[in-house]
Amino acid sequence: MKKIVIIGANSFQNPLILKAKEMGYETHVFAWKDGSIGERTADYFYPISIVEKEAILEECRKIQPDAVATIASDLANITVQYLAEQLGLPHNSDNCIYISTNKFAMREAFAKHGVPTPGFVSVCEGDDYAKAVKSMQFPMIVKPTDRSGSRGIMRVESLEEIAPAVEEAVRNSFEKKAIIEEYIEGNEYSCECISYQGRHHVLAVTKKYTTGYPHFIETGHMEPPELSETEMNRVKEFIPKALTALEIENGASHSEFKLDADGNVRIIEIGSRMGGDCIGSHLVSLSSGYDFVRMVIETALGKEPDLTPAHEPMCAGIRFVFTKKDLDVLEEIKSKSPELLQMVSEMETVGEHQVVDSGSRFGYYILAGKNQAEIKDWLER
Repeated sequence: MKKIVIIGANSFQNPLILKAKEMGYETHVFAWKDGSIGERTADYFYPISIVEKEAILEECRKIQPDAVATIASDLANITVQYLAEQLGLPHNSDNCIYISTNKFAMREAFAKHGVPTPGFVSVCEGDDYAKAVKSMQFPMIVKPTDRSGSRGIMRVESLEEIAPAVEEAVRNSFEKKAIIEEYIEGNEYSCECISYQGRHHVLAVTKKYTTGYPHFIETGHMEPPELSETEMNRVKEFIPKALTALEIENGASHSEFKLDADGNVRIIEIGSRMGGDCIGSHLVSLSSGYDFVRMVIETALGKEPDLTPAHEPMCAGIRFVFTKKDLDVLEEIKSKSPELLQMVSEMETVGEHQVVDSGSRFGYYILAGKNQAEIKDWLER
C-alpha cells in the first residue's frame, strides 16, 4: 500500500487524513498528542510535535512515504517542505516557504516583482517607532511577522498606540518581530488556488466576515462572494501574478486580499497552503464542486490535479460561534431550514474564556444551498 505522511492531527487536518484513506493511502500522522481527532482516524499516529522536524524525518526514513502533506497551517507547511526536500518528494523551494510564511519577506517579494503593496516596515520591541513609520500613513496594522490565525493583530490610529500593539505582536511571534503596514480600506476576501508546475488555477473566492477594529477576528465566510464579473476577472488576473512572485509552483495557496473603492485587488497576505477555517477543506468543494483536498494530495504526489467538478456548485458558508446569540441562530436554522445545515462542530462552553483569535472561538457550523440570499441572511443575522 502507498503511504502518505500528514503533519498535524486537529479537526482542520482531519479532512486530509480521511481523503487520503479514501484514495487508498496508508496514513502516517505526526502531531503533539492532545486528544485531537486525527490521533484516532490515522492508520498510524506518532506523538511528535510538528516543529520537531529532525525527529519526524527519522521516522519518515523508516516509513518511506510517497508524499508529505498538510492543509491550513503555516507552521506545518514549513515542516512539510523540509521533509519533502530531504526525502526527494515534490515540494516548493525553501525560499517559497520562507517568503510565504514570513509577512515582512512576503511584502519585500511583492515590492520586488511589482505587486502593489502598502507601506510596511519590520520592527522589534523597543525600536524607534516614530522613525520607523515616519513615511507611512495612519491607520496602520501591527501583526507578528510569522503567525497566522488572527494572532496578535491590531489596528492602530496613532503613534501612541504602536508600542502596546508591537508588544502584543512580538509576544505572538516566533522570531520576536512585528510588521507594521498601512491599513488597506475595502471589503475583505480570499482566493483559493491549486498550482501545478507553476500553472495556477483559481478554484474559489471567499467573502470574509470579521469582528472589525481592532483585532479583525474572522466570524464567518461565504462562497461565492457577491462580486461583479469585472471584479472576478481582476481577481483571476491579479492573484496568479502574486503567486508567481512568491515562487509558488505546486500545491494549494490561500490569498487574502481587499477590493478598494476602485475595484483594485490589494493583497493582504498569501499562504502557500490551503486556507484554514474549513475554507479549503469544506467550502470550496460545496461551492464549486472541486475536490480541493484531493488536489492537495495529487500535487504532493507530483501528479497533475483533476480539475473536474464532482457536483453542481452551491452557495456555502461557515459561521463561527462567539456568543450565545450564534448558538440561538443555529437552533433557529435547525428549526426552519435544517436542509441547509451541512456540519456542526464540537462546541466548547460559550463564555468560558475570551475570544482573542481564531483559535479561541467556541465552535462553528457550515451551511450550503442553492439560494445565496438565504445563506447570506443566516451568516449575517
